[in-house]
Amino acid sequence: MHTVAIIGAGPLGRWLALSAARAGFRVLLEDVMPANLHHARETLRQQLGTDALHNVTFVSTIEDAVREADLAIDCVPDELESKLEILWLLDRMAPPRTVLATPTTRLSIADLANCTYRPAKCVAIAQEASSLAAYSGGDILLRTTSRTSPETVALVQNFWKMLGFTPRFEPDPAENPAS
Repeated sequence: MHTVAIIGAGPLGRWLALSAARAGFRVLLEDVMPANLHHARETLRQQLGTDALHNVTFVSTIEDAVREADLAIDCVPDELESKLEILWLLDRMAPPRTVLATPTTRLSIADLANCTYRPAKCVAIAQEASSLAAYSGGDILLRTTSRTSPETVALVQNFWKMLGFTPRFEPDPAENPAS
């Protein structure tokens, strides 16, 4: 994997872009709000300097962000309507090879993945978004479904390892409720 699309240039999106660029990934950071992209550009310029900033491209459309992405991570609110909308857009605009990762602690990745044409390529980042930067270098919990492919797991695992995390995978509890 070489290219990561990050949808949303708020605090989580900026942190992910910064971390991924430092790890050597090509980053496409998208936000529909020009002010958010401007703020992200200034923040990343200060944090990365001009040397690593060349790894980041700032784009204003989802289509431009995901066109060449191996991994797309959304940074929209953890609400059902927001997640369904963004996954619908990503699913239709990204190439078939693109893996979709969504931060959610409240929603079932199995249910969300089943709303796409690529359920085998969907993973949940099952950690509070606000805690990711604080726990850089620690464990990160990722949720999969019974349909998640081994290639998807390997790609996501490599991404988080490159960011300095120890990925832990568990099945979506909503998919296999306790009897």
